[in-house]
Amino acid sequence: MAPQPKISALSAAFPPAPTFTDANLPSQKGKVIIITGAASGVGFELAKMLYLAGGTVYIAARSASRCEGAISRIREQTEHAESGKGKGKGKLESIVVDLADLATVKLAVESFLAKEQRLDVLVHNAAVMTPPAGSKDKLGHDLEIGTNCLAPYLLTLLLEPILTQTAKMAATPEGSVRIVWVTSLLHAGSPYMKFEDDGTPAVLAKLMDNYMQSKVGTAWLGDKFAKRLGDQGILSVSLHPGLMRTELQRHWPWIVRLIMRILFNKGPVYGAYSELYAGFSPEITKKENGGHLMAWGRKAHLPKEVEVGLKSEAEGGTGAAEMFFDYCDKETKKFL
Repeated sequence: MAPQPKISALSAAFPPAPTFTDANLPSQKGKVIIITGAASGVGFELAKMLYLAGGTVYIAARSASRCEGAISRIREQTEHAESGKGKGKGKLESIVVDLADLATVKLAVESFLAKEQRLDVLVHNAAVMTPPAGSKDKLGHDLEIGTNCLAPYLLTLLLEPILTQTAKMAATPEGSVRIVWVTSLLHAGSPYMKFEDDGTPAVLAKLMDNYMQSKVGTAWLGDKFAKRLGDQGILSVSLHPGLMRTELQRHWPWIVRLIMRILFNKGPVYGAYSELYAGFSPEITKKENGGHLMAWGRKAHLPKEVEVGLKSEAEGGTGAAEMFFDYCDKETKKFL
């Protein structure tokens, strides 16, 4: 990615107004988009925007009832909405996938591939943050690492062929096939990843440390797929969607949630603007492949600690990302 100007901590926490919103979004007719965690919050708002722009939007959530409930609510909320000049409303579909259970991922992908011949944008929006201590996924992984990293990694590997196929279609615009990896405000504190002796990411005890560690992993995966798929015409970027009120904070103490609401009073639609920018703005080109973006739609840079992890020791880095990729491969290989 081309060098980007540094964004101050104040600007990162309190971004300027978005410059790319649903008002700027061209017709998405003929495009197919998957959004994980789209049954509520930021993903729900993004799905609504893309549906009104004419796209075929797949709501990915952990149960059929959550998918169907979200689809019903979107239809209700947009029943009298104008879709935008010349756009027309699109289609809403569901994918049942439990990101806390790797065994459900391949079945979800197979159901999608049975219905679609293309996939234009994959948005890894779903996440879990600060669940009760000791929370595990269905296979015994730390819940944040499993949900925020392992399942999205497996999902992307399984969808790689259709993403590549879409990018190679004659009518597909250059740079329009994208993977968006939603992270967090990695510039807050000192982002890092600690490992056990066997290469497993260590479970960190402090409230936010374990979550931030999982989001460092998410950013590294964004870089990995940029390098892996860039030559195939696919862009992969990581994104901090912004500080706002969402269901992610449901496990926080009430006083912390109250402070969050007072300081950061934007609703999830603003996070959707960030994801819309990452997935659909014409400003994002192959120059930005592997790059990092920030709220509410700005080019940015990864913290030094995260970038150092991407480099091998021979390159002056720590080699942490490669160790993490080895862990991801080991844990997901039997589900491919």
